[in-house]
Amino acid sequence: MTESLAITRVTHSCHLIEIGGLTVLTDPWFSQKTFYHPGEPIAFQPEKLPHLDAVVISHEHYDHCDLDAFKRYPDKDVPMIVAGPVVEKARKVGFTNVTPLEAWESTNVGDLTFNAAPGEHGVYEVTYVITGGGRSVYFAGDTLLTPELRTLTDRFGPLDVTLLPVNGLHLRMAGNKQVVMNAEEAAELTSVLRPKLAIPQHYAFTAGSVGDRLILKSDKDPALYVDAARRLAPDVPVTVIEPGERLVVPA
Repeated sequence: MTESLAITRVTHSCHLIEIGGLTVLTDPWFSQKTFYHPGEPIAFQPEKLPHLDAVVISHEHYDHCDLDAFKRYPDKDVPMIVAGPVVEKARKVGFTNVTPLEAWESTNVGDLTFNAAPGEHGVYEVTYVITGGGRSVYFAGDTLLTPELRTLTDRFGPLDVTLLPVNGLHLRMAGNKQVVMNAEEAAELTSVLRPKLAIPQHYAFTAGSVGDRLILKSDKDPALYVDAARRLAPDVPVTVIEPGERLVVPA
């Protein structure tokens, strides 16, 4: 039986995914500091989150792994599925049920399956295909577009939703090195994966006026992805979700 599926944007790459009757939080980010600002509201704080059945964390960067803030979430036994380097950080702040995955490994929480897929971002990263209740979501953290990602539907079947980063982040002080896929690359991946719905993430982020001028360079307008997807994957619906907005995904 196909169950309901809903996505609620918290901020940046942090979402609540309701799938298979359970609720999953992705890449927790609930605070900000110098050079790390979401550029949009943070819809919820850890104390106000609904009951979580699982948490996935793609990598250890602060804007995806804000464990000093997330430790205020009251259930320290919540299952956490994480990239390997995150394990020690999660346990250090009190979380007890932490499972590391490498690319192409999987684990189950209740009736959900968490399939790790490759990521490439300058630090160790994994991305996730989450399946359950006859539904599936690909959560891409902030990876670059790598060849392996084109094989996801071959490995895991059709996708209901893709959550893809789109800001094409470059590091000015590292020779303008690109570390996140841009709108065109995300649209290209969308055309390969052909989800029932595509949702952009990881675009409003800013390092502040000084940081954006001297350290980072990125595209902050999700409309760039919307336009690119219309050209490259015209039959795939694209929806931009505002922080706090809950979107029910039709079967």
